[in-house]
Amino acid sequence: MAIALSEPGVDGLGGVVDVLREWQDDGAPMQLHPGDLGWFWRSGAETTAAAVRTWSRDGRTLAVGLLDGPGLLRLTIAPDARRDAELARRLVEDVTRPERGVLPEGKANVEAPTGALVHDLLFASGWNADEPWTPLRRGLAEPVENPGMRIEVVGPEKARAFAAVLRAAFHGSTFTDERWHAMAAGSPYADARCLLAYDDRGNAVAAVTVWSAGPGRPGLLEPMGVHREHRRRGYGKAITMAAAAALRELGSSSATVCTPSSNVGAVATYTSAGFQRCPEMRDAYRDA
Repeated sequence: MAIALSEPGVDGLGGVVDVLREWQDDGAPMQLHPGDLGWFWRSGAETTAAAVRTWSRDGRTLAVGLLDGPGLLRLTIAPDARRDAELARRLVEDVTRPERGVLPEGKANVEAPTGALVHDLLFASGWNADEPWTPLRRGLAEPVENPGMRIEVVGPEKARAFAAVLRAAFHGSTFTDERWHAMAAGSPYADARCLLAYDDRGNAVAAVTVWSAGPGRPGLLEPMGVHREHRRRGYGKAITMAAAAALRELGSSSATVCTPSSNVGAVATYTSAGFQRCPEMRDAYRDA
């Protein structure tokens, strides 16, 4: 039976999240996580559904893609289908033909698990390797050290404070408390927590959201940020340690995060919090 490309719609998002949970494994390369959909959900369920694509054969989902911004497809593939030649050829066709409704014309990037056949076929078609990203992972078999700061779990009453820290941490961020409520209404947030770190004066100085994929599976930090007026004081390390501890409480086997390799400060923060660097990843990209 032929491979079918489809959009799940709002009603199908829960099934996509379930598939992504099943595919998470500590032995797998860094890949699209349920938390990535959860973070995207801040724009609402309808917008999230419009950004998701699935590829299926005989009723089984083989690949899931998230259009995470103009010209960027974040793609992951069922573990036993990463070298499936029929699937890889179909994926390449769909991302290179704008009429298929996946990527537009012009500059584009495709993120896919390291070792997937789709990488080989894209490079053979003239795509190139983009700038490297560094995945990092911390195992959670043992308890996490106390971060030494006041850490609070964010509920609706603290959504505005959480949003303010994120806006102060990321240049150009448009995150608001309304977006927090939209994110918290999404199905992935049932296995997630937002945390705020406070300094000795009671100022909220750092924020993170952690996403579990279920017991015994790797969890994700997305996003983590420190208020621009409170940097270089160890707050990034502290909130990252608190994030790892929260994922352990949620039953995660490990905590994972990925950052551009050029962001040496972020890499140093995560390693200081006990995360180990994994082999770099590179998107495939084409010029305009």
